[in-house]
Amino acid sequence: MEDLLQVGVITATHGIRGEVKVFPTTDDPRRFKKLKGCILDTGREQIELEVESCKFFKQFVILKFKGIDNINDIERYKQCSLFVTRENAVPLRRGEYFIADMIGSKVIDEEEHELGTLKEVLRTGANDVYVVETKEGKEVLLPAIKQCVLDINIEEHMIKVHIMEGLLD
Repeated sequence: MEDLLQVGVITATHGIRGEVKVFPTTDDPRRFKKLKGCILDTGREQIELEVESCKFFKQFVILKFKGIDNINDIERYKQCSLFVTRENAVPLRRGEYFIADMIGSKVIDEEEHELGTLKEVLRTGANDVYVVETKEGKEVLLPAIKQCVLDINIEEHMIKVHIMEGLLD
């Protein structure tokens, strides 16, 4: 399991005082209100940042970090990801899982036949969609709804699904 969990991506600067627009990659953008700190991944290094303020604008979260008070200090971090440690992650409710813990899981059908491996989870408006890569290298898209996803076992890295009519066509 990964120790760092992505919560957002800096998309742009906001104003001239060091604020940034963050596209949230978490189920609940309101979690940023309680966020005290995060880790900025530049691709070359990880920088711990303390959150000074948080507000919301459309689908974005506007964050201000302590010690970054100028647009020139933050501009170079556009398109960088923000992470939290697992200890600082929002507690999961029953039946909820971190996507990072699910990626790479073996996907099987009701008869225990292996369909493939979970490669990605697409976030759509209505429900998530699981992208499963078969042994042949094909991609199968499965809606993450209770009629299709029967069981998720994080410890065994296994997802059991019901293949609904037309999904493999």
